Amino acid sequence: MKLASGVRLGPYEIVAPIGAGGMGEVYRARDTRLDRTVAIKILPAEFAQDAKLRMRFEREAKTISSLSHPHICALYDIGPEYLVMEHCEGRTLAQRIADGPLPIQQVLDYGIQIADALDKAHRQGIIHRDLKPSNIMLTKSGVKLLDFGLAKQRIGSTPEEATVQQVTEEGKILGTVQYMAPELFHGKEADARSDIFALGLMLYEMITGKPAFSAPSKASLIAAILEHQPAPMDAPPPLDRLIRLCLEKDPDRRWQNAADVTRELEWLAETRSQHVAATKRLNWLPWAAALAALLAVSVWRFAAIRSVAPRVERLSIALNEMPFAGMFAAELMTISPDGKQIVYSGGDKLQLQVRSIDSFETRALGIERAHTPFVSPDGKWIGFASGRELRKVPLSGGSPATICEAPEVHGAVWTPDDTIVFASSYGGLRRVSANGGTSVPLTKTTSRGTHRWPALLPGGKSVLYTALEDGSGN
Repeated sequence: MKLASGVRLGPYEIVAPIGAGGMGEVYRARDTRLDRTVAIKILPAEFAQDAKLRMRFEREAKTISSLSHPHICALYDIGPEYLVMEHCEGRTLAQRIADGPLPIQQVLDYGIQIADALDKAHRQGIIHRDLKPSNIMLTKSGVKLLDFGLAKQRIGSTPEEATVQQVTEEGKILGTVQYMAPELFHGKEADARSDIFALGLMLYEMITGKPAFSAPSKASLIAAILEHQPAPMDAPPPLDRLIRLCLEKDPDRRWQNAADVTRELEWLAETRSQHVAATKRLNWLPWAAALAALLAVSVWRFAAIRSVAPRVERLSIALNEMPFAGMFAAELMTISPDGKQIVYSGGDKLQLQVRSIDSFETRALGIERAHTPFVSPDGKWIGFASGRELRKVPLSGGSPATICEAPEVHGAVWTPDDTIVFASSYGGLRRVSANGGTSVPLTKTTSRGTHRWPALLPGGKSVLYTALEDGSGN
């Protein structure tokens, strides 16, 4: 039953309806004590009828009310069958996506805010359980996450709005199928990684303007989430990799906490803004000079390691061949120890390619989605990252072999003693035999720190790397 304007709920006076959602009807109201505008949500009848569900709701509402974060819609008060919340002016992310894909910088900005809010909630033991674009409000001050920690009960007429049950220790709660993680369909309880899966789906949808999974029926939609991968998206490779990790079917292979996702998104936003600023200041000529300098340094470095007298080499490369991506260009190109071969990932599909310094011909190795190439000291092997693995392939071509599992690689080197040192965004540097095996830690970081871009120093016995703290670059 809808409430008319002027109706009082305790000290709150109803002004007008805002809309209806899975948790009931929402109204704009006035707090007569503090003379401020609030949003009031009238809860479904089952909260009043089910004593256990009501107790659960009251306990969670108290916990959520303690959350203080600029991107979480604040819960002010709780009354008999209603919630009093912060009134957020704006439109939902779902409404914005309906207008088409968002610019990459906006995707990164919104993603950082959502992930940081999730991290705050997860640290207090609160799982959203129904993260989706219609629960994200876009306001002048940024995003606001709505209905935090409350189970949804939304029955819709389309597969996208349909719901299924998740069984928890305290009863049945419902969630929107299209944004549910695979493990929830197997009856497992939602945890932080389930929210991260939903975050990945929203990032994908912001980039493409379309859901990652869609189907004509609920059953086929569930099957798609369980068995299929989303279609490729037009996103920078590092962002593509971040989202793919969010969408791993196995929660153990997914990002394990929202803090890691926040840090990676912040890094992407920072490097992208640096690249954009540089592009505005520079034309293609300085870019060519920068590329030449990078190659010259690489030749000097590897020549010094091999104690070979350096020599001057000149070459010309069309810039449109190279996959420039701000500072991430360092993860897409390398040079062989003898200074005669350039190895890089190029094209839309990041194909691994080789080119001789003294040739204008480029040779593709038939390997796609490859990045962070590095070459063995004898120049016979190319190491690279692909998916969640480090792999190697003969420089002459052939079938790649897996070296080890390596999630989110940011730089790798092959030492003279056939050890590979690589950087993982999960923490410090790791090392593994070039013949394959399980990697082991080489350096340690703080809880929010990361080590990246290892490089061999002359002599081949020491590694230089960059240590980042909280994405600040310090």
